[in-house]
Parts: sequence; C-alpha cells; structure tokens
Amino acid sequence: MPKASHDVCDIFCFNEEKVSLLKREIKGIEQLAPLFKALADPTRLKIVYALSRDELCVCDVASIIGSSVAAASHHLRLLRSSGLARYRREGKMVFYRLADECVATILETARRHQVHNENHS
Repeated sequence: MPKASHDVCDIFCFNEEKVSLLKREIKGIEQLAPLFKALADPTRLKIVYALSRDELCVCDVASIIGSSVAAASHHLRLLRSSGLARYRREGKMVFYRLADECVATILETARRHQVHNENHS
C-alpha cells in the first residue's frame, strides 16, 4: 500500500461554487505573464527599481547596472514593449521613466513580501 502524502488530498472532491467562481475570475489572467516575464530578469528588475526612483537617461541606466549603453538600451526596449516603461527624447538624450505608478506598487509590494518572509524565517 502506497504511503499517504501530507500535502495532497486523500480523496478527490472540490467545492463546485468556489471553483466555478474562480474559473470565471481567472479568465485572461495569463495576459499578465509578459509583465512578470519582463520582471523575472534580474537586470530588468534592477532597471525597473531604478526607474521607480527617478527618470533616467540610457547612460544613467547603463552605469547603474554596469553594462554597455547598447545592453541597457536593449533591456529598456523590452521594458517599453512590455508596457512597463516610457521614454522621451530631449535633444540628443533619451530619458526613461516607469509607464505608471502601478509598476512601482508591484515592486514595493514584492519588497514588503520579501522583508516579511525574511522576518518570519
């Protein structure tokens, strides 16, 4: 006889009302995957954090992450195409900022979660 696992139900039954409600609520949630994919890269996460603090030119970003301007520009383009960042040109300079405060809120919430976990480990 197989040994019972403590992290799996011993029988299969589910709450039809809860499942039905949640199935309706999660429709379209997969559209958030590109957002989290963009944030999953450590370098882009650093850039998003830096942009949450201030508007920065591409050269600033390159200096902050310790990369070439071309590499920083590549990451910034991905963030822009993911809807996380916006840019403006001022003469020969290009400045980036977060697309909206929601991105900063996501980051701050994640940091609070990290601190909470560190305090409770």
